Amino acid sequence: MSGRLIAVVGPSGVGKDSLIAGIVAARPDVRPVRRTITRAAGLPGEDYDAVSDADFETLEAEGAFCLAWRAHGLAYGIPRDVLRDVNGGAERIVNLSRGVLAEADRVFPALLVLNVTARRDVLAQRLATRGREDAADIDQRLAQAARPLPDGLHAVEIANDGPLENSVAQALAALGPVKV
Repeated sequence: MSGRLIAVVGPSGVGKDSLIAGIVAARPDVRPVRRTITRAAGLPGEDYDAVSDADFETLEAEGAFCLAWRAHGLAYGIPRDVLRDVNGGAERIVNLSRGVLAEADRVFPALLVLNVTARRDVLAQRLATRGREDAADIDQRLAQAARPLPDGLHAVEIANDGPLENSVAQALAALGPVKV
């Protein structure tokens, strides 16, 4: 029995982590992936394993990740055991970069992409509110917001401009029924 990786993608500030939390709360059979990131420990948002650049390079060289990528000056890794879980029938959900989707599609036997969108003004407000980026960083992230997904993916667009519960309902419909 093969499982599935559910990749939640979209521009910074679109609400990927909030959407993931809503899906996991409604569907306990869908387990979140804890990413390894070269980011300082304890920042708000997702739970992650913080490592130094040197430690990340070592982990990557040792094959600790089934997917690894760089974005916005950070390195991100998905632990190798996630692939084992999915191959064993598990439903796992992760915040992924659009830039690693083609590789994820090759690595995972079943990949569903939830492409989360929001209007530019909503994204700008959310980025400013979270306080992790300066004005130049916000402008750079907004410029990348409309980047297309690679061709050939099983992708569903989720509009996250309004109430989060509406977006979660859209995502749950895209996931389909609980597997037994």
